[in-house]
Amino acid sequence: MKKIFLILGIVVLSLPTIFAQDAITLEDIWQNYSVFARRISGFDFLNDGKSYTRLEEGEVQEYDFTSGNFTKTIFDVKDIADKSLLKDGLDSYSFSEDERKMLISTSTEPIYRYSSRANYFIWDKKTKALTPLYEGGKQMYATFNPAADKVAFVYDNDLYYKDLTTNKVTQITTDGRYNHVINGASDWVYEEEFALVRAFEWSPDGKKIAYLRFDESAVKEFTMQMYNDDMYPEHVTFKYPKVGEANSVVTAKIFNLDNRKTAEVRTGSAEEMYLPRIRWTQDPNTLCVFRMNRHQNQLELLLANARNGKTTLLHKEVEDEYVAEDILDDITFLKNGKEFVITSERDGYKHIYLYNMKGKLKRQLTQGNWDVSDFYGVDETNGAIFYQAGKKSPMQRHIYTANLKGKKERQLSKTEGWNAAEFSNTFDYFVLTHSTINSAPTYAVYNREGKLQRELEDNARITTLQKSKGTTPVEFFDFKTSEGVELNGWMIKPADFSESKEYPVFMYLYGGPGSQQVTDSWKSANYWWFQMLAQQGFIVACVDNRGTGGRGEAFKKVTYQQLGHYETIDQIEAAKYLGKLPYTDKDRIGIFGWSYGGYMSSLCLLKGNDVFKAAIAVAPVTSWKWYDTIYTERFMRTLKENPDGYKENSPIYFADRLKGNYLLAHGMGDDNVHFQHAVEMANALIMANKQFDTYYYPNRNHGIYGGPTRLHLYTKMTNFLMDKLMNDDSPVGKE
Repeated sequence: MKKIFLILGIVVLSLPTIFAQDAITLEDIWQNYSVFARRISGFDFLNDGKSYTRLEEGEVQEYDFTSGNFTKTIFDVKDIADKSLLKDGLDSYSFSEDERKMLISTSTEPIYRYSSRANYFIWDKKTKALTPLYEGGKQMYATFNPAADKVAFVYDNDLYYKDLTTNKVTQITTDGRYNHVINGASDWVYEEEFALVRAFEWSPDGKKIAYLRFDESAVKEFTMQMYNDDMYPEHVTFKYPKVGEANSVVTAKIFNLDNRKTAEVRTGSAEEMYLPRIRWTQDPNTLCVFRMNRHQNQLELLLANARNGKTTLLHKEVEDEYVAEDILDDITFLKNGKEFVITSERDGYKHIYLYNMKGKLKRQLTQGNWDVSDFYGVDETNGAIFYQAGKKSPMQRHIYTANLKGKKERQLSKTEGWNAAEFSNTFDYFVLTHSTINSAPTYAVYNREGKLQRELEDNARITTLQKSKGTTPVEFFDFKTSEGVELNGWMIKPADFSESKEYPVFMYLYGGPGSQQVTDSWKSANYWWFQMLAQQGFIVACVDNRGTGGRGEAFKKVTYQQLGHYETIDQIEAAKYLGKLPYTDKDRIGIFGWSYGGYMSSLCLLKGNDVFKAAIAVAPVTSWKWYDTIYTERFMRTLKENPDGYKENSPIYFADRLKGNYLLAHGMGDDNVHFQHAVEMANALIMANKQFDTYYYPNRNHGIYGGPTRLHLYTKMTNFLMDKLMNDDSPVGKE
């Protein structure tokens, strides 16, 4: 859910407009995709730090990173003797640690947000032989051990490994069963909220496999109906723990390949805790297990003895509210075996810290009233760290490096706006992605000193399109609420803007914990929809409320146990601020959001019924009691612990306050925010005898896409806004 401030969509009718013939249309965005900027996906860097590989039409090609020149073809489907093995094409590949072998996947079948299963093959670079990993059925998460003589994988909820020297397959676990026990892969809620899918790790010496076992037998099931032109709908049933209900009982285990014995890690009672990560230290006999209490305000790093499972405490993070989940992947155990680097919000902002392996803090490596937003890693050879931070402004990001003494910080990105980096394995080079709110992403290669090596993509075509389609600059603004809170926003005005006119206002929001929409970064598809609406006479605006990210822990966590409360206050205040501008019509203000944003737009229309005339809610949460344990309890605790927080901030309890126009859209195959939320909201509105509009999308998940689906949805939303907020006799605002 929260994760879907993704590329929402933008559909466009051929609506009447006074603008040029080349005005933006929804078909440009969601049918022809002609206005999308070119993206450069991640680079598969090789060990030398100067080369990378790409998958191109069934071939794995190697290129020189600094020049971009083609070097050689590493793998070509045409060279395979039995081409039927890859008859469905090559979906992905991964190298062994020594780059002498590859794992190749085909016929990939997506499951949920990140998970999938596929047919895997092992390809030997020297012999050119391609052999199936396992012929019993599709596998999940095939992974080489460090020596590349074995591959571990999950099949049918059990963990296996294959010895490539003997071709013998060993089944490590035998109790895996759908909707009961999962070994080596995660359950639905861990995948969604902890971004954990592969739940096993090879030890550094390749002689042990640590894995998580999920006993989800006590977790209640949820069923979705899928409609496939059959006599009866298909019922898809899976385990989904809702607020206060039983979670999977998760245990960590370590399998020793030499003696085939399994040690269970002693993590304490498994009933009310989470194990969101397992990571091997540099010692092949010491596993680090992350343990978090159910309230998620305490995170412990436990060091487990691989022989007997005994644990000792390495590190502990304790917060009054919650430990942010984005620190889970920020730990690096240094090769000297004596230290580790981790991020924390312990001083009120997210920063980087160095500890020794006894858990003693050695030094804070970054500090200041700003957040480290991404930790890229440690270059141990040169004693340096690399990271992204909003040091200059919470609305911008820059790339920095410093040494392991926390000194000699340097800014590697030079251009204002939003900068993100992807570093080579040796940290000698990086790809810098740069954009602003008014300019599409550019991609370029830089060396570790921040010197430009070559440009990859400038997206100049988008600049030309902006001119030909008559877009107007997005402008930033800020204001102070009646409570003295300073909020940031952006605004798009019509091209023929005049302060003598009163324009309807269309607000967009997400507003969830730690998120940001008011950033100096490209807004992708939504940019074009918002520009199209401005061409139709709307002033489009967005404001980040309290609870959003980039401004430290206090600003973000003020919403704890009261999700929706402060956010709604801030958005209503934003609407009032916008409505008082001399060129806006305070009686024609609408608001739109998706997922958490749909939750917020619903609350705003209901609690701010004297301010908002219309709202669009797509895939909204309408009561937190129907959402999952990990996300909801992190911010709200349970319904039993916090009944008022739930009741006072769930849209279904305020249906009787509806005065304006409400459009509710939802995918019926949404495994994340269930269709139940929309149905219950509709029922509450019906019982309050309130008229509203609904659009439901069979089989579509939380993203509501596929074929013309996005075009269909955005056409409806555009028509709704034109009908409810725009005067028929004055499509560009009233005098």
